[in-house]
Amino acid sequence: MKNFPPYSRQIQQRRRTVLFMLSRARPDERVVRIGSWAAFRAQAQPIRFQVFVQEQQVPPKLELDEFDAISAHALALDPAGKPVGTGRLLPDGHIGRVAVLPPWRNAGIGARIMRALLNEARRQGLSTVELSAQCHARRFYENLGFTAVGSVYMEAGIEHIVMRMDVSAAT
Repeated sequence: MKNFPPYSRQIQQRRRTVLFMLSRARPDERVVRIGSWAAFRAQAQPIRFQVFVQEQQVPPKLELDEFDAISAHALALDPAGKPVGTGRLLPDGHIGRVAVLPPWRNAGIGARIMRALLNEARRQGLSTVELSAQCHARRFYENLGFTAVGSVYMEAGIEHIVMRMDVSAAT
């Protein structure tokens, strides 16, 4: 067995616990809800601040904007009902602010959030959705059916690429 730093062993143990909890949870316990910013702000904002401001050093003034109030928001809950991830869909079809807390990453939560937002886009009658993917997450979005459009660009000091998806043809 490799010698990992103590914090690495703690992360691995937390991940095993999370995956076990997800595997034992009934499907209705692994919930992603769609709602307004007014309804979800208290739960979604701390997730976004931890992921974007604390982890990725995005300036706080860039994190919250005027689009939160007019967007549909997804909120992922763990089996105990605790918020673990979030994302938003703007009225024009832009998806953004997709964030999952570290212990819940690589456990399917991000994909659940995205599926909920894609279903909401269809429900709203949108035919296409677009997002600005951080380049390290490009494959994640490609696996969901998104296609990269254009060149890589910098936003908040992080490389991004525009990605699109035709939701009218997606399942």
